[in-house]
Amino acid sequence: MRAVLSKTVGGPEALVVEDILDPTPKPGQVIIEVKAVGINFPDTLIIEDKYQFRPERPFAPGGEVSGVVEAVGEGVKGIFKGDRVIAVPGWGGLVERLAVPAASVIKMPEGMSFEEAAALVMTYGTSYYALKDRAQLKAGESLLVLGAAGGVGAAAVELGKAMGAHVIAAASTNDKVQFALELGADNGLIYPSGKMDKAAQKELSGELKLASGRDGPDVVYDGVGGDYCEPALRAMDWNGRYLVVGFPAGIPSLPLNLTLLKSVSVIGVFWGAAVARDPAGHAANMADLLKFYAEGKIKPRIFQTFPLERAHEAIKALGDRTAMGKIVVTVES
Repeated sequence: MRAVLSKTVGGPEALVVEDILDPTPKPGQVIIEVKAVGINFPDTLIIEDKYQFRPERPFAPGGEVSGVVEAVGEGVKGIFKGDRVIAVPGWGGLVERLAVPAASVIKMPEGMSFEEAAALVMTYGTSYYALKDRAQLKAGESLLVLGAAGGVGAAAVELGKAMGAHVIAAASTNDKVQFALELGADNGLIYPSGKMDKAAQKELSGELKLASGRDGPDVVYDGVGGDYCEPALRAMDWNGRYLVVGFPAGIPSLPLNLTLLKSVSVIGVFWGAAVARDPAGHAANMADLLKFYAEGKIKPRIFQTFPLERAHEAIKALGDRTAMGKIVVTVES
């Protein structure tokens, strides 16, 4: 079968497409004929050894897949050949066929495309865990989403609205803000691109507070980091919750005195570890997400698709931070 492999440390251009042996199911596993692979920010990091996990090379990136069950291992119950399923292996997904634990797969809802299915679990799972479990977002509260047009940011906008919050979408271009408004955000704000000096940060802080329409946001969802962290923190209301989700703009230096003055909680969001530690909680969250999907409250937006042979272009496109919604690689056997 074909596989996209990281054989040396490097960017997307270092990936190669090669033929490797087909997997066979061990007890408790199923083989998925992969139809689509969601591309996520960890894919840009893991191939450069910058992620929390460093798989032994060669390995395939690709953390979430959808497809059809091709074979079932010994002892597997409730999953059958031909079932349409979703799996989140963490890496290894950019292949034609993939072995995964049967207990980890999720059956696809009727009417959901393979592209949508491959764009659902990691972004919406991360954002729902952040908003529901970590921030305990309540109906009527204000939510500021930084990077509101990216994969997790767009999911946070939709989920914030589904949970009854007043959502402020912040992004780097007018097109991205308009995209977030189309997702349901109540207000939008364009923030500067690149580095900001203290004066620019102070100005942005005032704009973020004004955009919230009240005393500042109750919850900040920060999937950007960098120079945007301090202005958002300064804009927050009393007893706010600041969600640390990602750092594509760099890891910020946080002035802790601001957390004291505003009684703000800074909360880390490590969804992958939470899934491993609390599988029952993850299953409950996924049930909620599938219900939101069935009710039309969330819908993965596919920005661009690439064939397997061009997976390196898909990862590069995500790293360029131009995507609005999800980038997906499609696999044709």
